[in-house]
Amino acid sequence: METKIKVEKSDKKNVEEQDILSCEDSLEKEVEEGGQKESQVSLDKLLRLQAEFENYRKRLEKEKFEFLKFANEGIIKELVKVVDNFERAVHSTSGTQDFKVLHQGVEMILKQIQDVLKERGLNKIEAVGTLFDPLKHEAIAEVITEEHPDHLVVEELQKGYMLNGRVIRPASVRVAKRPEKKETSTEEKAK
Repeated sequence: METKIKVEKSDKKNVEEQDILSCEDSLEKEVEEGGQKESQVSLDKLLRLQAEFENYRKRLEKEKFEFLKFANEGIIKELVKVVDNFERAVHSTSGTQDFKVLHQGVEMILKQIQDVLKERGLNKIEAVGTLFDPLKHEAIAEVITEEHPDHLVVEELQKGYMLNGRVIRPASVRVAKRPEKKETSTEEKAK
């Protein structure tokens, strides 16, 4: 629907620009022919079209500003529900020192936040057990090991996320590296 609105606005803009250009052309022809009255009418028409076009441009900018201003309203409403649950959890555990109940409440709230973000297109980047991908992972350190093949992610230090298929934060990882094989000298081979 948004694309349709953009296309309609773009078409209207193109039509209005074409009208202005055609008015300018006809005005030039009339001036050449010497018709004062007709020239004045065409000039008035041109000025009205220019004013209408300017009003249209201002209205379009105002609509764009309003759209951007409230674009995140849906996710903010969902996050307010999460804040409410945090407040309930804090309030319900203020009279008791039961850590288990608090822990369960925080886990439920974390799941709620994760669900809200997933519905909005946020996904975790799989890291541990995958080959290092510089587009999705940020290597923080190498781990020298013979247990894993080269360039395999062996530890995730910070989760990475993608929003609608675009990496917004790469996963910070440790990557496996095989130890370098030492060449044996001729003396060692002789022994």
